[in-house]
Amino acid sequence: MTLRTADILATDAPEPRVDWAGHLSKLGPLIGLLFVFCLFTLLVNVVPGAQGFANSGNVELMLRQTAVVGTAALGMTLIIISGGIDLSVAANIALSTIVIARIMSAHGGHAPTLAAAAGVATSAFASLVVALMIVGLRLPPFIVTLGTWGSYRGVAKWVANNSYVYPSPVENPDAWNDTWLYGLLNTLPASPRWMLVPLGVWVMILLAALVAGMLRYTRFGRRTFAIGSNELTARLCGIPVERTKLLIYLCAGALFGVAAVLRFSYTGAGDPVGMNGGELDIIAAAVIGGASLSGGQGSVLGAVLGALIMTMVANGCTKLGLPNYVQEIVTGAIIIFACALDPQRHRRG
Repeated sequence: MTLRTADILATDAPEPRVDWAGHLSKLGPLIGLLFVFCLFTLLVNVVPGAQGFANSGNVELMLRQTAVVGTAALGMTLIIISGGIDLSVAANIALSTIVIARIMSAHGGHAPTLAAAAGVATSAFASLVVALMIVGLRLPPFIVTLGTWGSYRGVAKWVANNSYVYPSPVENPDAWNDTWLYGLLNTLPASPRWMLVPLGVWVMILLAALVAGMLRYTRFGRRTFAIGSNELTARLCGIPVERTKLLIYLCAGALFGVAAVLRFSYTGAGDPVGMNGGELDIIAAAVIGGASLSGGQGSVLGAVLGALIMTMVANGCTKLGLPNYVQEIVTGAIIIFACALDPQRHRRG
């Protein structure tokens, strides 16, 4: 009995190896989330005087807190995939909350749709200004957004007269409590019970699904990855790089605006210094989720999980009674660890 050449070649061919490192990299955010949750659950049960962590009320609280950072991290993921960065995201959100509060107050606390639309438009315009400077002046995104970070903070303080702006007039401070904007990210009783979590959390989930589908199935998504992977090659392939960048920052700005609406619903006021340091949490959420600071890689689901990890760390430290500086140290360590893994993820990709 003789074997054919094809049979011999098939017999001698090496079996394909399973890319365990790649699978672990994709599951990294989920594994990290489970690890952090189990760690704080254990510590809270061991440390005397610590408050409850793994209960339905606290889980709901963490989801509500994650909605703001998670929604903003969706926009940041788009920007990082394209090879950019936006350090002014927190100042952008703070400015938009001031605009929302001003419009609500001017209408006696009864113009939630107009105020929310104005807030989203403000953030989208602010991000478009950033993109125009990056594309028109050919400046690095880091430099441009470092400048707009300070500028947008200053504008927010100017519009707010350097103080909190409340959505209702002084004579009727609870006027806005009956609006849909109040219940968007408020406590669960303000929403139908079948929703399990407030509507704002579902808004984040829906937007995450839309952004993931856009990146995976549309020409715009493929162009975003191509520009981040190699901008010169993308130009040679005929991709309109400048126009695509403008659209990327515009879409990201709209997502920042939705995050501002959610934050306003959660806090109930416009704060010119709100989200101070929030840009680090938003960028860290995207990087922890798999976005490469070198561009060309990113995960929408990972960004949401990364935002939840950041919220869980802050919440767990609070439950343990740790001071704020411990939370800042832990957050900084997580950011450094995620950035240390970034070059290896980029080489693998």
